Amino acid sequence: MSHINDVLKGSIVAMVTPLDTQGRVDKAGLRKLVDYHVAAGTSAIVAVGTTGESATLSHQEHVDVVLATLEFAEGRIPVIAGTGANATNEAVWFTEQFENSGVAACLTVTPYYNRPSQEGLYQHFKVISENTALPQILYNVPTRTGCDMLPATVARLAKLDNIVAIKEATGNLSRVNEIKTLVNDENFILLSGDDASALDFTLLGGKGVISVTANVAAAEMAQMFDLALRGDFDRARVINNQLMDLHHTLFCEPSPSPVKWACHQLGLIAEQTLRLPLLPLTEAGQNTVGRAMKTAGIR
Repeated sequence: MSHINDVLKGSIVAMVTPLDTQGRVDKAGLRKLVDYHVAAGTSAIVAVGTTGESATLSHQEHVDVVLATLEFAEGRIPVIAGTGANATNEAVWFTEQFENSGVAACLTVTPYYNRPSQEGLYQHFKVISENTALPQILYNVPTRTGCDMLPATVARLAKLDNIVAIKEATGNLSRVNEIKTLVNDENFILLSGDDASALDFTLLGGKGVISVTANVAAAEMAQMFDLALRGDFDRARVINNQLMDLHHTLFCEPSPSPVKWACHQLGLIAEQTLRLPLLPLTEAGQNTVGRAMKTAGIR
């Protein structure tokens, strides 16, 4: 447990998956991104989370990108595998692919579209937990899934041995205290999934963020959460205020279109290619994100 506590803190990037002009995974670009995050001090990488376009990669591509990220990391930075699916047996299958692979944990989003009940959510994650020894991070993002995992359900799941954390992306800061009150385990880790409110989330007892902004402001995000976890919220807030426009504008159009465009502008990825039904950032979106990058001092 102490090892996973060391991994799940600070600025963890929800890393984009670079694609070439033909829409194929760009392995050279992936290596470049991993090196960028190692150099910037990012705490860990989430490979093929939802920002990594898990919804449009094939199952084999999904597995290959996680394993390639592990290979390129060379033990320099922990890698967390995205393993979510809206069918329980599919989520179990993804999780099984990374058993004994070296991943630090799995991040599993709540099932999307089918909108399971709270009991359905409990049974879904319970079955996954029973089929792996890997640490599991719950991921709640109701604006994207149509499904909200309530704090009482989180508390039930936290009793299972290998469910160790939650990425709470509602942006509702009252959830921090609700979950902490209901979960009778001081080792259970709360991570924000909403960049704009993540610093306040940490002030209330969270341990960090799984971040989209960290794709393009990795060093700034790492420094901000290092300060926050040392209790220096005044200096952390100065950085956060500088990044606030960026936190918001990276979602001005469907993600990860804005963040891929920003990565391309910084030379972090060669192309800003996405797969349909996702589209490249519009000219209006480019102007919006470009201004926010300038305000943040990263362009």
